[in-house]
Amino acid sequence: MHPHELLDHALTEAGPLARELLNVVQDELDAQPQHFALRESWRKVRAHFATDFEGKLIELLQAGRRGDDPLHRPALQLGGLEGLSLVDEHQALQDVAVAHVAQAAEEASRAELHQIGNFFAASRGIARARERDNPLRPALYAHALHHALAASPVAAQAQYELMRVAAAPLARSLHRLYSHACAQLRAADISDMVASHGQPKTDPLAHQRLAAARGIGAKATMPGTLDGLSRRIDAVNSRRQGLGSPRDAQAPAPFVRTTGPDMLSRLYDQILADPRLLPPLKALLGRLQIAVVRLARSDSTLLRRQDHPTWALLNRVAAHGMAFERVDDPRLVAFLRFMEAESQLLVDAPTPTAALFQQALARVTAHVDQQARQSSECNAVALAALEREQLRTEWRDLIREQIDQQTAGAPLGPRMHRFLQTVWVDVIVTAMVGHGRDSQEAQAAVELVDALLDSLVTPRDQADREALRMRLPVLIETLNAGCDSIGLAAPKREPALQELMGQHARLLRGLPALDPAERRPVAPRPTSTAGNAAPASAEEIVKRLMEERDSQVPSHWLRTEVDRAGLPTVPVQLYNEHDSPDASAALQRWVNGMQLGHWYHLFIQGDWHTAQIAWISEGRQFMLFVGRESDERLPLTRRALEALLANGLITALEDDSVVQRAVDTLMSDLDGG
Repeated sequence: MHPHELLDHALTEAGPLARELLNVVQDELDAQPQHFALRESWRKVRAHFATDFEGKLIELLQAGRRGDDPLHRPALQLGGLEGLSLVDEHQALQDVAVAHVAQAAEEASRAELHQIGNFFAASRGIARARERDNPLRPALYAHALHHALAASPVAAQAQYELMRVAAAPLARSLHRLYSHACAQLRAADISDMVASHGQPKTDPLAHQRLAAARGIGAKATMPGTLDGLSRRIDAVNSRRQGLGSPRDAQAPAPFVRTTGPDMLSRLYDQILADPRLLPPLKALLGRLQIAVVRLARSDSTLLRRQDHPTWALLNRVAAHGMAFERVDDPRLVAFLRFMEAESQLLVDAPTPTAALFQQALARVTAHVDQQARQSSECNAVALAALEREQLRTEWRDLIREQIDQQTAGAPLGPRMHRFLQTVWVDVIVTAMVGHGRDSQEAQAAVELVDALLDSLVTPRDQADREALRMRLPVLIETLNAGCDSIGLAAPKREPALQELMGQHARLLRGLPALDPAERRPVAPRPTSTAGNAAPASAEEIVKRLMEERDSQVPSHWLRTEVDRAGLPTVPVQLYNEHDSPDASAALQRWVNGMQLGHWYHLFIQGDWHTAQIAWISEGRQFMLFVGRESDERLPLTRRALEALLANGLITALEDDSVVQRAVDTLMSDLDGG
């Protein structure tokens, strides 16, 4: 049987599937009262949904038929700010929705997808089936669904909610499609072959990825601890020593007399048996065992404290090493070379101590951090600009306030006054974002305001007028250059510049810059009925503040009852109504705890990535991840990270440490499996 037969059937079913999905989503919205608010958004989508879904799905399936990866994206390479593909909360919202749809389909057709994946792996001569090698995988259909929704003028939140509504109906439809494919395999009498091909290896990280998404992480069995393991072993030994018959006391038991050296040996064997560790990493940890065993003879806390520097060092080394897929990865080779010297220092120490392991841990952390920083050095300019871009709004407000203070009472015409408040604020902020807050370009733009105001001071004599005449060409040239820097068209700058030149003409004729009759009136202070000035009341102060022209609070939000979730400054929330302040605080702590050099699995742009943090902005609002491929870059906003974490789509490799896994395995053995 040729693989194209399954793909050809899927292509013929693309149209019927699109029309079926169109109808069942409508039925879901009509049947469930909680979805009534989405019906207006769905109305905007309906007209072109089937066509857009079918077209995108056919495009993806045809790419798979050609042997390409339909969801392949070129690695992100940063050559400047324009090269960044920033993942913000809106992109994260899309990824969460795509992951939810794909997960629903995978759970509904797990057995069928296993057979189909093995069939495509066998047909391509691949030893082990990989998800990306299945051109019929649910992720393709999830992307086609998102494309059909995103092609219409519907808000990101509505797209997300519609995808969740469509997840179950699409999963049912795909189950029929996958069942038909498996029936074709059975009819071709090859189902037994593909069922045994490339027996699936347990993904040691799968439980981390999905536990949080399913909300079961807190309900799962609590992990064991070294101290708890030691106590359990002591208890087992005590019970066996108390058996009535000496013969019974000699009965075999896996953990009798396993405290001390024997327990350490068993624990270390479990660490070295971890399937996530590449052979050279296991060899490195094996050499470190010599120093660990020697330390255990003099440090009784080693087998009682899970936060012991020794275990922290092993976890750090293993977490960094297991992020790599290939033993010949240059970064892994460099790390192992560095660790050879560190491990030799510990092995050669006359008397290993916890302090020596702590010092080694500090050096390893510094080395990994430096490695990560080097990965982002070529993008330093773009990353710095990215961080400054995040401050644009804050800087704009600050500069506008400063200019308002500078121009208070100045003889400015109304057009130039407005020009400085708006256009020139943007000129200054753009220079700060592009070149730095204290850059020469930004300082020059700031100083021009003073120069412009100085040019409107009435000259005292002919010499002052001649000096002013000499300064004006440079002043006008600088103003035009600033307008060019933000792409302001000539018709939009000319009225203000013409007004300014008219004022300068008055000054050169010996007249004041602004005709006294044209001066902007100053708002009168509130007075009492008797005409004497009286202190303003609290109500009057509030009213005046609300009416001031430079108030940054839009009047709409002041006059109406507003849902805070709808405020423009509030990010899209991905948490359900059951989330508590404690859960939100825990999320913030997790993100704040992210450190340079640590590795993470995260679902971004429709696929899982293993990536290392290479840069964190000063305000921790941006982070740059570097993937396994050295040219892969993933810049994320903090809000995107929070959205991924809240939906179980990011996990730290160190959260499930090799030592913890070994302890859990021994505890399980102690409990009889």
